[in-house]
Amino acid sequence: MPSLKKIIVQDFRNIGFQDLSFSPNVNCISGNNGEGKTNLLDAIYYLSMTKSAFSAPDRYNFRYGTTGFTLGGVYEMENGLESRFSLKATQEGKKLVRDDKPISRMAEHIGVLPVVMVSPGDGVLVSESGEERRRLSNAILSQMDPQYLSAVQQYNRLLAQRNKLLKDYSPDFGLMDVIDRKMSAPAAYISGARKRLAADLCPVVAEYYRLISGGGENVSLEYRSDLEEASLEELFAGHRERDLALRYTSAGVQRDDFLFTMDFHPIRRGGSQGQQKSFLVALKFAQYEIMKRSYGFPPMLLLDDVFDKLDMSRISNLIGMVAGADFGQIFITDTDKNRLSSVVDRITEDRAYFIASEGQFTKVE
Repeated sequence: MPSLKKIIVQDFRNIGFQDLSFSPNVNCISGNNGEGKTNLLDAIYYLSMTKSAFSAPDRYNFRYGTTGFTLGGVYEMENGLESRFSLKATQEGKKLVRDDKPISRMAEHIGVLPVVMVSPGDGVLVSESGEERRRLSNAILSQMDPQYLSAVQQYNRLLAQRNKLLKDYSPDFGLMDVIDRKMSAPAAYISGARKRLAADLCPVVAEYYRLISGGGENVSLEYRSDLEEASLEELFAGHRERDLALRYTSAGVQRDDFLFTMDFHPIRRGGSQGQQKSFLVALKFAQYEIMKRSYGFPPMLLLDDVFDKLDMSRISNLIGMVAGADFGQIFITDTDKNRLSSVVDRITEDRAYFIASEGQFTKVE
């Protein structure tokens, strides 16, 4: 399983320059809010996914007054050999290199360094639109299935062409028919993969929620897609007049959603704040479990301010579960080093502690 041995961060948000070495097991970063803890975790996420965990465009991650950032990582790979990855982002674009060899397509890299991130920003998965939930499903499936990522990219390119045609006051319907046919295959693959993911996640989420909350609520998740009603071509044919009036595509997998429920009611409406937080942590730990099964080894786990979501005893139990005999590398942030050490020191002796202050990180005992 890939393990991050060393990271070099330059001009990323509030981090000017840092060269840090990590434990292959548990790494704890403490410090007050705004000191850079989350920025460091997002830099690690960037090296895996080639983009921010927070959907921010690259330019928003440039340190103030700079025109780009550079990230470098030395990893011990699952074969025991080391690989060096570097990602440089500028106003002109991004460049990714592995062992001095440029990677021409970012998609080729997704899934090489599997990662799961739990952060306070996960609340949007409950409170916001289906776009956030589709983004999560894409992040999970793209790491496990290169064909899924290819299907999403192909579908989105064709969707952009179709929407451009719909904005034309005299669209070429022959060309639109061709585009509709070409979109059918990737749409079916995307829909099928998302449906299987929901089926795989549902029982695992329910079990983690039970362990976290200790409550008697029944939680579930359900996948919903326009393709459950008809094929994509049939949907497009039935919605053509509507699409022409709206001047965009109103049906298709870009409208898919995942319904999160508690006792058969939408958790967004019926769940308390504590119940929603417990569900979101359960969802991300279920993602971790599903990815571990798929890869045959655990992904890196990034836990950002997770103690703000749940009480210490429950988080301690969860971390103890994922930090079993076959656990992977874990990064945890918190404002309180003593609180972190009270949990982590009972799990493993192989851990490292860092203090964050104004974008600088100091290793401590």
